[in-house]
Amino acid sequence: MDHPHWLIRIESDLAPADLALDLIQAWRGFRRACGHTDGHQLLALGGRKDSPSSAGSPLTLGAWGVDVVETMDGPTFLRAIGWEALKQGRPADAVFAMQG
Repeated sequence: MDHPHWLIRIESDLAPADLALDLIQAWRGFRRACGHTDGHQLLALGGRKDSPSSAGSPLTLGAWGVDVVETMDGPTFLRAIGWEALKQGRPADAVFAMQG
C-alpha cells in the first residue's frame, strides 16, 4: 500500500468492530512476544467512508477504515485529535472507538 497514513490493508468478512478487536489483541500479543511491557494503551478508531473518496484514497464509498493507535494515554490522545468533534455530524453506526 502506498499511502502516507495507512501502512497495511487488511480485508475481512468480520464486522468492523470485531476486526478492530482482533487487531488490538494481535498487536498486544505481538508486543508481549517481543518482550515489551504493557505500559501503553491500544485504541482502534473505526469509520465508514460515507462521502466520495479523495484521489489516491484506498477507501471506497461504504468501506470501513480502522486505525490502530498505540499511546501512553488513550483519553489524552483522543482529546488531542479532537475525536469528539470528528464524530459530530456522523451517523452513530458509522464510527467507533475501542480500547484494549
